[in-house]
Amino acid sequence: MEKLKERWGIKHNWEVIVIFIVFAITGTTASKLAAPLTEFIGLNKETTSGYIFWPIRILLIFPIYQVLLVFFGWLFGQFNFFWNMEKKMLTRLGLGRFLKG
Repeated sequence: MEKLKERWGIKHNWEVIVIFIVFAITGTTASKLAAPLTEFIGLNKETTSGYIFWPIRILLIFPIYQVLLVFFGWLFGQFNFFWNMEKKMLTRLGLGRFLKG
């Protein structure tokens, strides 16, 4: 746990636990929210080929996850950590130009 604290620049063990909780809640929520979205656009797991359904669902989950990660990070008092992580991730994906105001 000490390596994570050092790498992430945090001081307390409870912060690591809160960060793990935020990751878990965010992943679960993004996955749950993508289900009605895929249904809304007319994709059904039973009637759509897995080669079409899963890539589209993953593409839907990605932006939902990004927004929820910052939201739940804020809700749990770790906004700065998750906002910095978000900026780093978007920059690595070549989307950093959207963060500059």
